[in-house]
Amino acid sequence: MLVVPTNFWRISMSTVTVIGTGNMGTQIAGLAAKGGATVQVLDRHVEKAEALAASIGGTPGAVGEPITGDIVVLAVPYPAVAELVGTYGSQLAGRTVVDITNPVDFATFDSLVVPAGSSATEQIAAQLPSSAVLKAFNTNFAGTLASGTVGALPTTVLVAGDDAAAKAAFTEVFGSAITVVDAGPVRRAHELEALGFLQMTLAAAEKIAWTGGFATVR
Repeated sequence: MLVVPTNFWRISMSTVTVIGTGNMGTQIAGLAAKGGATVQVLDRHVEKAEALAASIGGTPGAVGEPITGDIVVLAVPYPAVAELVGTYGSQLAGRTVVDITNPVDFATFDSLVVPAGSSATEQIAAQLPSSAVLKAFNTNFAGTLASGTVGALPTTVLVAGDDAAAKAAFTEVFGSAITVVDAGPVRRAHELEALGFLQMTLAAAEKIAWTGGFATVR
């Protein structure tokens, strides 16, 4: 008798839903398609979802429509996440949820808005106890995802999370299109958000380019 492991669905993931069609959502959806995934694109402005989906061979929809992806990328600013969690909470159970946000206080651009020692990802994970929540893409600018390089070095996507199978599935999809490095458990999201925040402040001050940033040397 064939015995299917309980985490088989995670190992076999090849469907991705990207919510958001901004610069980051556009590049992430493109990477997912390049990695061979079936991609659903959702946006509040369905015409934007239709345009992006058409460019990558994906399926468009409006936010509020059912999610089809086993991996769900929240490619929206941090303040928009709470509403998405409220809209899709039950649908996200059993799925991998990828948080790409940097919870910056944009009023001051001088701090983060999550409790000290915590992270946006941990806050989201607490609201989605039946989902595997990962942190990824927050230390990347969209330009470096598009070019595949940071200066002379390959662009590296750092991913943190507690679910090894979810990280493996994420890497299976995105790792064939761009370099993915496991940054450790979900608590490492705290450091990743600090790094993302620093990178943003440097770019805003024109000390680095929005097409640059930090890279890893392996």
